[in-house]
Amino acid sequence: MTVMTVIDLRNVVYQYPDEKRPVLGGIDLCVSGTGLTALVGPNGSGKTTLGKMMAGILKPDSGSVRINGRDASEMSLGEIGQQVGYLFQEPDRQLFAPTVQEELAFVSRVRGAAEEDIAGRVGNMLDRFHLSHLRERFPFSLSRGEKQRLVLAAILIQCPRFLILDEPTTALDVRRKAELAENLSDLDSEGVGMLVISHDHEFATRRASRVIELRGGAVHADTRY
Repeated sequence: MTVMTVIDLRNVVYQYPDEKRPVLGGIDLCVSGTGLTALVGPNGSGKTTLGKMMAGILKPDSGSVRINGRDASEMSLGEIGQQVGYLFQEPDRQLFAPTVQEELAFVSRVRGAAEEDIAGRVGNMLDRFHLSHLRERFPFSLSRGEKQRLVLAAILIQCPRFLILDEPTTALDVRRKAELAENLSDLDSEGVGMLVISHDHEFATRRASRVIELRGGAVHADTRY
């Protein structure tokens, strides 16, 4: 039986060094299981900071973040990444390999997977995200939408059970938004839990089973459907 990923935040406070007050002011929140959770709110409300906290990219000044019962501060980013995938607003930040197929194969090779297994998984992801014709291309030469699909494929090839997407519709046209929505629907049907952080309220909430609204670094509303 597949184990659900549970991310539990208790009284989480975080303040950037150059800010006068915390961007997150005592967050208590538990996100778990399957389905899609939308995280919405105005600019500066702390959405991206909260997402990075849940993925272990940022550490709280006080309070705790636990992933499947373990304190995230005691886990490496590699350990967290096997359970929680994070898609940044800017896909360039997550690209580094010389070709598309090498981008997809890199982590599996580092972990010592068999080349035959790697080739099969890479091929599946290239097909799934419509990247097969780009397999030899330099990732930074791709369009923004292609880069985003590549990064998403590189995250999912590691089979995390929870995925955080930060403003995934930025700069996507109507067709690419529809493709992204289809991919998220497929992931939902596969039992992958998701948190979508977005200013695009209509996109983020359309398939959501839960909508969390942040205001001023606090949970203003938490609605389940």
